[in-house]
Amino acid sequence: MSSTSSLHQRSLHKPYNLLFQKSSTDGPSKPYYFSFLLNRTTFLLLLTLLIILGVFSPWIGDRSTFFSSSRVSLEAKWRGYTLTEAVAYVAKNGSTVIVCAVSQPYLPFLNNWLISIARQKHHEKVLVIAEDYATLYTVNGRWPGHAVLIPPAPDAQVAHKFGSQGFFNFTSRRPRHLLQILELGYNVMYNDVDMVWLADPFPYLKGNHDVYFMDDMSDVKPLDHPNVLPPPGKKGRTYICSCMIYMHPTAGAKLVMKKWIEELQIQPWSKAKKANDQPAFNWALNKTAGQVDLYLLPQAAFPTGGLYFKNQTWVDETKGKHVIIHNNYILGFEKKIKRFKDYNLWLVDDHASESPLGKLE
Repeated sequence: MSSTSSLHQRSLHKPYNLLFQKSSTDGPSKPYYFSFLLNRTTFLLLLTLLIILGVFSPWIGDRSTFFSSSRVSLEAKWRGYTLTEAVAYVAKNGSTVIVCAVSQPYLPFLNNWLISIARQKHHEKVLVIAEDYATLYTVNGRWPGHAVLIPPAPDAQVAHKFGSQGFFNFTSRRPRHLLQILELGYNVMYNDVDMVWLADPFPYLKGNHDVYFMDDMSDVKPLDHPNVLPPPGKKGRTYICSCMIYMHPTAGAKLVMKKWIEELQIQPWSKAKKANDQPAFNWALNKTAGQVDLYLLPQAAFPTGGLYFKNQTWVDETKGKHVIIHNNYILGFEKKIKRFKDYNLWLVDDHASESPLGKLE
C-alpha cells in the first residue's frame, strides 16, 4: 500500500481491557501515566480559576457597582455623540436623514411613528433628536446610534405643553437642527411624531425642489391642485404645517431655514402672545418665495388632521391615496391617543415588536 493511502487508514484500536496493560516497552505503567496527566490538567484548571477569581472578585461582591459603572460609561459616550457623527451613521447607506425631535413624554408617539416607518422599510434613516437626556439614553440603549442630543437640553418638565414657553423653546430649536444637517450635505425630512405613515412618501418627493411641505388648512382642494405656495390667509401669511418638511441641501433650503430662525427671534414667546414655531415658518416661506423653489405636496396624500379626522366623506372619496396622517387639530396626549385608537392608527399596543425600540414600559 502506498504511503498516501496509508494516511487515510483508520488506526487499529486495542481492546478496552488492554489499554492499561504494561508491556516491556511501555516504560512507566499506563494507569500511573494517565493519572499524572489527569492531575496536571486539574491543577491547571484550578490555577486558571483562581486567576479569574483574583481579577474579577472586586466586582463579584457588588454586581450593582459593575453595572452602574457600565451604565455611566455608556451615558458618557452618548453625551459626547455629535450631530455630525449621528447623521453620518444613520445615512450610511444613502444621502437622506429622517429627523424628529422628541422629549420623554412623547416616547409612546415616537414608537407609534417608528412602527409605521418600519413598515415602509425606511426606519434605518431615522435620527431622533433627543430634547432631554432620558430620551437620549432610552433610544440609544435600545437602538444604538439613532439618537443625539444637541446641547443645551430644554427643560424636560415644560417642553411638552403646547402654548408654553417651554414648548416654544423646544420647537424653536428645530430650524437650527435642520440647517446643521443641510450644511453637512444631506437631504432631510422632518416629521412630528404624532404622525403615522400609511404608505411610502418618497415617490411624492419628486423633482429637485428646495423645500417640500403640506398645507395645514382643512378646506378641500381639487385632487389636481397646483403644487405651489397657497395665497396668504387672514393674518397675511399662509398656513403651511411645520410638521412635515423635506429639503435638499440647496442654497434655497438653507435660506428658508435661516429666515425661519430670524422670524423666531423677531416674534419671541410672551404670556400675552403664546407663539409657536409654525407662524415663523410661514413668514419665512412667504418672504423667500421669490428666491426659493417651493413645492406643496398633494392634499390627498398628506392631509391635515382637521381634514382627515373631521371629514369622513372626503376620507372615503380619497381612500387609497393617503400617505402620512397628522394627528393635529386636537390637544392633549390622551385625546390624541384615543383618536388614533378610534381610527386604528395606535399601533404600539399590539405591534410594538415591529419598532426598533421594542415595547417601552
